[in-house]
Amino acid sequence: MQVGGNKNANNRPIGADGKRDWSFGLFDCFPRCSLCCQAVLCPCVVHSKSRQRLRHLRDQGAPLPGDGENDDHCCIYGGLLITGYAWIINMETRAEARERYGIRGDAYGDCFATWCCPSCSHTQLRREIELEEGSFRN
Repeated sequence: MQVGGNKNANNRPIGADGKRDWSFGLFDCFPRCSLCCQAVLCPCVVHSKSRQRLRHLRDQGAPLPGDGENDDHCCIYGGLLITGYAWIINMETRAEARERYGIRGDAYGDCFATWCCPSCSHTQLRREIELEEGSFRN
């Protein structure tokens, strides 16, 4: 079910390729300082909840009631974080979001963002999801 809210709530310009840029830059995480800090201190929680919220929007066409819960994906991410490979699973979720929101990019950009600055990547992704969720309230 690919219904849902406004997938371009900030009205970013759509290019000739039918794609747009992220609503917020990779390093625009500081206006949401609490989310950024949470992404630094508990990236597995932020990733797990963002993934749940994104998939709920995709599957149900509506925002997830509440913030989400820590699930088995949180533990998987935590395990990969210890080994240094958490960026791989973060890359997958980021690609899902790019596809859902029609955001320009590719696997190389996702790899760079999730490997070099995972906290910023988590924050950017969550903010994009929150924009769609917010469009249901407007």
